This record gives sequence, structure tokens and C-alpha cells, in this order.
Amino acid sequence: MDKPKVVLGVSGGIAAYKACELLRRLTESGHDVRVVPTASALHFVGAATWSALSGHPVSTEVWDDVHEVPHVRIGQHADLVVVAPATADMLAKAAHGLADDLLTNTLLTARCPVVFAPAMHTEMWEHPATQENVATLRRRGAVVIEPAVGRLTGVDTGKGRLPDPAEIFEVCRRVLARGVTAPDLVGRHVVVSAGGTREPLDPVRFLGNRSSGKQGYALARTAAARGARVTLVAANTGMADPAGVDVVQVGTAVQLREAVLKAAADADAVVMAAAVADFRPAAYAAGKIKKRDGQDPEPVVLVRNPDILAEISSERPREGQVIVGFAAETDDVLANGRSKLRRKGCDLLVVNEVGERKTFGSEENEAVVLGADGTETPVPHGPKEHLAEIVWDLVAERLH
Repeated sequence: MDKPKVVLGVSGGIAAYKACELLRRLTESGHDVRVVPTASALHFVGAATWSALSGHPVSTEVWDDVHEVPHVRIGQHADLVVVAPATADMLAKAAHGLADDLLTNTLLTARCPVVFAPAMHTEMWEHPATQENVATLRRRGAVVIEPAVGRLTGVDTGKGRLPDPAEIFEVCRRVLARGVTAPDLVGRHVVVSAGGTREPLDPVRFLGNRSSGKQGYALARTAAARGARVTLVAANTGMADPAGVDVVQVGTAVQLREAVLKAAADADAVVMAAAVADFRPAAYAAGKIKKRDGQDPEPVVLVRNPDILAEISSERPREGQVIVGFAAETDDVLANGRSKLRRKGCDLLVVNEVGERKTFGSEENEAVVLGADGTETPVPHGPKEHLAEIVWDLVAERLH
């Protein structure tokens, strides 16, 4: 079979060197990649590097190899175009349909999915002109990944950093797998919770659970690849931030509740994939609880944590909001799931069987998605991103 054809556009920013890692991941995973840099990008990484890594000649001009009509052919034959980094100048040209070099011509002729990974200083990203250009591109169906927060050029720190190339690759892989030119969650804000809360007993110990957060991260990555603006509320996961996702780190159930309610105020959908502790210690010991010879420890008194899923389902901060819960069960899985769906009042409930060697920490999952309308959607055993796609399919149906 022919390899998927990917055009990697590189515009003139200091983050251009990171695109080499993205190129390596694309080629090593079986994609045929042609690099189309801008003239400015070649100040940061030379044409010889791009040619050697991709196996294709590199040009910035429409006048090279004119007989092959590259300014038309490259975009026409592509299965995906990704621009990383995408500078403020490149976003402006793409939004306004300018075509003064090979890359901008390629963007105009492409009829495949297009992904932009912006990188620039915070002030440039936040400028109203850039934000309008991003909004325009998203309305037209392009996936514009939110920049990461971190160290920028020089001593500056803020939002505008190119996301990790491994995470950009994950977005590209998901976009290619869907094979849909127009993402169906463009213009939507979704909130996803992930991981497991920890309830402290003392400065050293806590009550926790086995959740790794992998399913929640798969949901966040998939939503970003489908064009959504994603807020990920992450509890004790220790994983790298997904590309294009705003991540809020929390520890306890109370902290997770505050973060979810704040983010949900303008969200179209909320997916509660985190494993939230039902109980927490009634008292917190300021010092480490000591083991005393000949004495049994004092009993740990527990109190209930807030039921975040039930609260957000009943209050619905925004009209038409779709709420999705997760139910991890060890027995009578479907019966307990149906009962929980009625109690919680959410629109969809993803029910799966868990255990010490089931689901938690695994790369695979198996579930049944129960709907408040009586529907049941079984999801066979497979990668967690497959379950994530089905969940977003069901959410998108209800949003539309």
C-alpha cells in the first residue's frame, strides 16, 4: 500500500529545529513526508538537513521544477499538511489566503486535513489579530493546536511554546486516522478530568487509587485532534501534557471539583474520566503518624467527598451541555452502571470492569457506553484512543 503522504511545513521561528524530531517520528512510523520550509525557516535549519531526513528535495520557491507544477501538485496529493512551527506571520498569511511562496501555495491547494502548531512569544499569540486569524482558520476546518506554556526565546516564559513534537505527532496520527477534512468539534470547548485523586492522611501518606489517567489523556488528545478547545483537569498522572490542551493540575477531590466547575462554566461538554475518591480522612495529621510499640493505630475516620458528577449533571452550568461520566465496577457491571446512570443524571456513562490487572495502567480498555435515552454502545477490547473516539462520536451527536 502507498504510504500516507504528509507535507511538513516549517515557518521561520526558533522552534524550527524541533520539527526535525516531528519529521523523524512521521517517517519512522511509515509516512512519506515532504518538507516545505519558508525562506526564513532555512535560517534556522538548512535545506540539506530536511532533504537528508525526509529523502525528498527541498524548495521554498514556486519557480523550482516548474514543469512539475509543485505549487499545485504538492497540496493536491497530500493526505495531511502540518505546519510546525506556525509563526504569527504564517497564520496571518494562511487566514487571508496569501500565497507568496511554496508553502502558502500548498496550503491554498490542499484539500486534506490541515494542522497548525503555533509557536511565538506570548504577546504575539494573545494579540487580537492573531486570535482572529486562528478563529478564522478553525472556522474553515483547520486544526490549530493551542501552544504550550513554558520557556520561550531568551528569558521569557509564557504561553507560546511549540508543543512537544511527540504530542504533535499524536495529533497528526489521530487526524490522519479519522480521514475527515473538517473536524467535528471545531468551536467547541470541552472539559476532561483524568487520573486519580489523593486524600492526605498526614504529610507522608494518602488514600488513593490505581487510576493512571491514560484514558482521560486519550480523550483529551482525541478531542484536540477533532478541533476542540480542551481543558484537562489532571490529578496525579505524571504524564506529559497533550499538545493543544490547557492542563490544570490538581491533587484532591475538592481541588478537582473547584477546577472542573470553573472550567465547565463555558464548556459544551464535560467528560469525568478521573477516578475521584468517594471518601477522605476526617482529620489531617500535621505531623507524620508514628508507629508506637505495643499500640494499635487510631482508626481512620472517613467523610464523604462531594459528588462532582451528580452536581454538575444537575446544575448544568451551560444550556445544552453534554455530561459524560465513567463507572469503574468490579461486579454486576451493567446493572450497577444503569443504577449509577439514573442516580448521577448524566447523559452518557462509560461502564467498564476494573481490577488489579484490568484497565488501570493499561493501554487498552473495554466498555459499554450507556445513554440516558436508553441506548447501549458496546466498545470491544482495544486501544483507549478507540474508546475515546466513540465517546466523542456520541457527544458530537448530542451537541449537534
